[in-house]
Amino acid sequence: MPRRRKLSDLDRGRAIGWLQDGVAARQVAQRLAVAPSVIIRLKQRFHATGRVQERQRSGRPRGTTQREDRFIQRQAMQQRMATANNIRQRLQATTNTVVSGQTIRNRLHNFGLRARRPVRGTTLTANHRAARRAWCTQHVRWQRQQWAQVLFTDESRFCLEPADGLIRVWRLRGERFAERAVLERQCFGGGSVVVWGGINTRLRTPLYHVVGNLTGVRYQNEILQLQAIDPRAILQDDNAPPHRSAAVNTFIQQARVNRMLWPANSPDLNPIEHMWDELCRRLQQHHPPPANLGQLLQWLQQEWNGVPRAFICNLIHSMPGTQRRAHALLTLIHIVVNSIFEGCHV
Repeated sequence: MPRRRKLSDLDRGRAIGWLQDGVAARQVAQRLAVAPSVIIRLKQRFHATGRVQERQRSGRPRGTTQREDRFIQRQAMQQRMATANNIRQRLQATTNTVVSGQTIRNRLHNFGLRARRPVRGTTLTANHRAARRAWCTQHVRWQRQQWAQVLFTDESRFCLEPADGLIRVWRLRGERFAERAVLERQCFGGGSVVVWGGINTRLRTPLYHVVGNLTGVRYQNEILQLQAIDPRAILQDDNAPPHRSAAVNTFIQQARVNRMLWPANSPDLNPIEHMWDELCRRLQQHHPPPANLGQLLQWLQQEWNGVPRAFICNLIHSMPGTQRRAHALLTLIHIVVNSIFEGCHV
């Protein structure tokens, strides 16, 4: 049983009763799961005052009332991106109550609200949401066997010195520009490489290094023709201009390649995005990091081939659940939007 630092009034009365019966202070402390010093101080206080309750302490008065606390919570819930200083200024303008920003944060912590980095999502217009809803409705009943035929493809950029913003440094006051507290980085990440790849449950394509700008002709000649896509596979690629050029569309029709219509701005629906994340994690485990772009590309190709096939299969097998969740979310958004418009017309 873990030790406690304070006792309730009932436990204090029980402790005094045991002490008066001749039980040792150490045994009483063991029964109540507290330190022996707590029982000794309780015994001394009882002999001096005849009471077991702790005396009233003045303490610092509370800076906000319960009504003002609810105002602080409501402001944070209505505007999730508002800072503590913004809420402090609104509180002062509304109730003429002056508190510090730390007080605002303390009140929000009491309500279970914590400041965290927001998840970054793509900007979706009404047309984008409609296309996503239609796509999810079309594929919501697909099973694993059908998703296993899809070849998910995409390009991704890897920087030589990625900056994730999560690195922290321990420093003393006045050491902001100390040599040990400065993280040196090259401009624009020291260069980057762009790679193309595809995955499904049966195979993974070789990782292709895209040098320069990828055009529709290059996408056709250097990727689609060289990869020799299985006729039984369904090609998935996004709506980037090189992928939807006239030359590529003509080649797709002549080669009789099955192609999946893909909603715009929907990288969250593509399981290969998790493959790129796995490559980033594997690269971060290399110490020291790659010294140049050639070494970075070499390690990318090694890690791409080293990802277990079971990991890729798990990504593909998660697609049925992904489509159901996306369809439910978009349906909910559609219901909420319609209810808002109906309320406006009333």
